[in-house]
Amino acid sequence: MTGPSITELNFTDLYIRLDDLDQALYLPRQKGRLRHNLPVPPEYRHSTDTLANYINSHVQGVDAGIQFEGVRMRVARQTLADDQVWACLRKINTEVPDIDKLGFAPHVLSHLKSLGARDGLILISGSTGAGKTTTAASLLHHFLAHYGGTAVTIEDPAEYYLKGRHGDGGFCFQVEVRGGDEGWADCLKRALRWAPRYIFVGEIRTAKAAEQLLRAATTGHTVITTVHSGAIEEALMGLQQLAEMSMGPGAENIIASGLTAVLHQTMQATGPFIRYVFTEENAPGDPVRGLIRDKKIGMISTYIERTAARLTQTSAATQNGPTAGKTTPGTPTPPPQARRI
Repeated sequence: MTGPSITELNFTDLYIRLDDLDQALYLPRQKGRLRHNLPVPPEYRHSTDTLANYINSHVQGVDAGIQFEGVRMRVARQTLADDQVWACLRKINTEVPDIDKLGFAPHVLSHLKSLGARDGLILISGSTGAGKTTTAASLLHHFLAHYGGTAVTIEDPAEYYLKGRHGDGGFCFQVEVRGGDEGWADCLKRALRWAPRYIFVGEIRTAKAAEQLLRAATTGHTVITTVHSGAIEEALMGLQQLAEMSMGPGAENIIASGLTAVLHQTMQATGPFIRYVFTEENAPGDPVRGLIRDKKIGMISTYIERTAARLTQTSAATQNGPTAGKTTPGTPTPPPQARRI
């Protein structure tokens, strides 16, 4: 008897040693709770050994996506200080969720959907496991299905299956990065030659990639990307620092011009928790853009809270002028504050 498949275990992350036999560990899937690594139960030993052999035989690089016993997983291989070789695996839900089913508040959801008609950068930030890629993939699917056009995704590895037709007029091509971190900028440069309406970049990793991404966001493309950060300000500061390494002084002006929205997600027991900032379309004087240009990104939270306080005192229908998180004309204004969704 070989025992159950490791894919049946309710984990978000699985840790397996590849160079020798050792105790496999896993993080249970528990929203919003303090989680601890647990030993994989002994009945899964045969399956974890089979999985380790499969990785050693089929995964050549450091990161990859694999299909094991009917389940797609992302693999990150690491050689430790004592030369042990381990892999961290995460299950991937290959079916792209409907944006309507992610739990966003209706007024925020309405505005997010409308961003597909705009150009510019949509930055989705958060920690590992916060649902950044899920939100990004769902948004891209919605944009393609409802607005049409061509999309190119650049990932390492590709997670959700987005390639192919979406709706009547949308089509997506998926690209996996080759050649290490420097391959990101090359893939972005080549993607622009395909005349895409939408570009999804799995993660900003290098200065050159940040430059190419911002060039795309300011030349008629809608660019969606994810970044690891603890707050909206951290996400923007990290992007600015990377961009300056490649573009030099003035990168903040490019970011300000190209920015459409920044979302920051965390996962809690009741679901995702989001803070957000939306910029005004065709409004160079937008306050958020002004803070970025003036290198005052750290003041964005203060601006969000002040605007939220004003919105609690005044009906959204009487609001005039740009606000963080303001919707398109004719729809309610989403308060630019922390919002449980």
